Amino acid sequence: MNASERRAFLLEGTRTGKLSTTRRDGRPLVTPIWFVLDGDDVVFTTHETSGKARGIRRDPRVCLCIDDQRPPYSYVIIDGEATLSNDVDELRTWATRIGGRYMGGDRAAEYGARNGVPGELVVRVVPVRVVSEAGVAD
Repeated sequence: MNASERRAFLLEGTRTGKLSTTRRDGRPLVTPIWFVLDGDDVVFTTHETSGKARGIRRDPRVCLCIDDQRPPYSYVIIDGEATLSNDVDELRTWATRIGGRYMGGDRAAEYGARNGVPGELVVRVVPVRVVSEAGVAD
């Protein structure tokens, strides 16, 4: 996939990302996430006490996999560096956008209000390396 094809793939429908971080003892932790894009950055939210947040605080290097599980199968894998923000205004903005993508525009504000509160964090993943393939089974 070229850059515009990857972007279209990542924004299509309600695909979830699978985020990989590392637990304190070194074991991997993979968690599904809802996300949106801000330019090339992947943005999602999580609670400050989640395994995702704890892992990112220890080591900001993460890996995301977003795939299409229907034939002919496609995927994007993003290695990146994650940052955390607890700015409530920023959080409300991103939580609303993410809620709109996954729950529909009519429920975006509801999800923004629910997830845009103190204790939640904005996570921004800046891609360092991207690997993608469309039509794996073609």
